[in-house]
Amino acid sequence: MPASRRELLRWQFDLTWSLFEFHLERLDPEDFRWEPAKHCWTMRRGEDGAWVPDWADAEPDPIPVPTIGWITWHIGWWWSVTIDHARGVPPRDRTEIEWPGAGQPAIDWLRGLRADWLAVLDEFTDADLDAVASFPWQNDPEMTVAHTVGWVNAELMKNAAEIGQLRLVRAAS
Repeated sequence: MPASRRELLRWQFDLTWSLFEFHLERLDPEDFRWEPAKHCWTMRRGEDGAWVPDWADAEPDPIPVPTIGWITWHIGWWWSVTIDHARGVPPRDRTEIEWPGAGQPAIDWLRGLRADWLAVLDEFTDADLDAVASFPWQNDPEMTVAHTVGWVNAELMKNAAEIGQLRLVRAAS
């Protein structure tokens, strides 16, 4: 019997997560704020002691190389907002997404987001997947919730590859 769309998307997510877990299990706290280039984006302490991501409202040219810390914050931001949309609650602003810090706190945060996402994903019905997506396409009638789930899988795969490559480059240097 063929897999349902949800089962296929879940399988793809689980595969992506297993590849991501390979790197998460091997990250050291020092990996998170290692700066791979002079021109990079990272996490910095704000005046109140909270972590603040480097940010520009317009994409800079050249694009800064992100640190692993920045990428983990970025995952937390887009995934938190996606979960908010999927749950039908007002999405948090980028500035409301708090990075917990390097090492195990960030890893635990990402694993918690995974659990939150799976709770949402496992509840989707075919009708839910067919509904017009409210994010990240701003209610484009051509894009469905199934497209959003596929986007989550693709975005996570891209970010996992970026983190993996940075981890490997740091270890090799």
